[in-house]
Amino acid sequence: MGVIAAVHAADESTYTPPADLKGDWSFTADPSLPNVLIIGDSISIGYTRLVREELKGKANVYRPMGASGRPDNGGDTVKGVQKIDKWLGDRKWAVIHFNWGLWDLCYRNPESKNQGHRDKVKGVLSVSLEDYEKNLEELVAKLKATGATLIWANTTVVPGGEAGRFVGDDEKYNAVALRVMERNGDAIDDLWTLTKGFDGKYSLEPGDVHYTPEGYGKIATQVSAEIEKVLPQASGR
Repeated sequence: MGVIAAVHAADESTYTPPADLKGDWSFTADPSLPNVLIIGDSISIGYTRLVREELKGKANVYRPMGASGRPDNGGDTVKGVQKIDKWLGDRKWAVIHFNWGLWDLCYRNPESKNQGHRDKVKGVLSVSLEDYEKNLEELVAKLKATGATLIWANTTVVPGGEAGRFVGDDEKYNAVALRVMERNGDAIDDLWTLTKGFDGKYSLEPGDVHYTPEGYGKIATQVSAEIEKVLPQASGR
């Protein structure tokens, strides 16, 4: 097994803050409402239930779930390509709000004790920019085949002091993703600009890409608004 393959094997159970996983993830869907799917990393896990609450009575908000009954972290685009068919299932989706990036641009070392084996000193980059673009194209094609309206959420800000990520790589990966989405005509939910404005105020702790409940609340409000914008036409398909 090569170094990169070993890193992916070590990260099969991707890291999500325990506080974002705990509690009840079940809900009762209303068959008269459109179905929305949220796919993404641990950041999206942090705001999914808040979006579900904000869109209550307007849409059924789902996300991929693991065998444990807890949300499946979307990880990087390699994991996305491997699992996308399972995540999409056979449900009819009106809107899919999706994101990959923070895991792709992260350097990891199976020997590291940091969350998710992050290590930008001795680690290996999870997914190169070139492979990120190729994987995103494949993923978008799969998502478009569902007939859903797609909304791309760009990568949230990488803060200074992050153990496995370099400040500025978030902008490089977002630029690649923007090219892919423009080629495919997909809407953009600009979470990078939103979280850049947080200026560390809502970070879970210094150097952490995760957010406090207040931070997730602000992200959820924007995500909900972007989904609600397209619900009328998406529901009519």
